[in-house]
Amino acid sequence: QVQVVESGGALVQPGGSLRLSCAVSGRHFDINEMAWFRQAPPKAREMVARITSDGNTNYADSAEGRFTISRDNAKDMAYLQMDSLKPEDTAVYYCKVTVTSNWYYWGQGTQVTVSS
Repeated sequence: QVQVVESGGALVQPGGSLRLSCAVSGRHFDINEMAWFRQAPPKAREMVARITSDGNTNYADSAEGRFTISRDNAKDMAYLQMDSLKPEDTAVYYCKVTVTSNWYYWGQGTQVTVSS
């Protein structure tokens, strides 16, 4: 059974940093892309950053220059380093693991709250 588990969410002050982790277990396929999304109700879920199997990255405008996505293919892990956090970064952050366009998995999410 495939599991995608995020961790690292917390309450942090504006200007602070957090590192989120995404762990994949039970896979029997090659992972194509790993990505971080976030959702702050009532907004729709939005892509924050993504990384392909060969390391190509793409960021949302809101994350560019502040967030860094990385992955360890040997450990089936992805990370999101978030610096210079702002209150508007407050959201539940989800990891999405993509095998093909029609075959993907979501984690359960981890809460990030940026507040003084």
